[in-house]
Amino acid sequence: MTAAIELSNEAEEYIEAIYRLQRRRGIAKTKDLARELKVVPGSITNTIAHLKRHGLVEHTPYKGVKLTLEGEKLALNILRRHRLAERLLTDILEAEWSEVHDAACILEHALSDDVLELIERRLSYPKFCPHGNPIPSEKGELNDVECFPLTEASSDQTCIIVGIIDEKREMLVALAEKGVKPQALVHIIKKSGKSLIICVDGKESKLSKGEAENILVKKSGGRN
Repeated sequence: MTAAIELSNEAEEYIEAIYRLQRRRGIAKTKDLARELKVVPGSITNTIAHLKRHGLVEHTPYKGVKLTLEGEKLALNILRRHRLAERLLTDILEAEWSEVHDAACILEHALSDDVLELIERRLSYPKFCPHGNPIPSEKGELNDVECFPLTEASSDQTCIIVGIIDEKREMLVALAEKGVKPQALVHIIKKSGKSLIICVDGKESKLSKGEAENILVKKSGGRN
């Protein structure tokens, strides 16, 4: 975190949520931010104003919020702490990959740069979190993989799952029950307007459009 700026854990959660929404949709709308943080829209105003005073966000009325350059640097630092905390929980403590997001949200605020360096070294410098999302480097660099949402794949196409965007427990547990996890092969059997029928490891399942939008994939040469 930038030394000159000290934020509460709540404010850091806002920065992280804005970053995630901005990456997905270009801007963080108030209603989407409220849904992401599980708060009522009216409670967001004061925190956004606080972040704006620190030069971390730009707010355009009736459009939404975007991070400034300084805000993006801070967001990447928070994501680095969060995703390394997730890897610590899965790789060292053997927690289920679908269960670690909430615990990492708590743990990330307590990790100093020195502790992060120790965790990273112990884990042999991982590039991705357990959900397949890139871990920012100490310099804020991201090792992104070329991929696209599962909703953009065509019927009868087989893809490799790269990562899951929505890391909330309910989403991850639902997908894990269907075999959907990073590096798994997924074959699209049928697509309709509101759902997809897929096959993972020989098991057929139905995905809602919302679930499929959160699954990032890349093309595979074969079928499962």
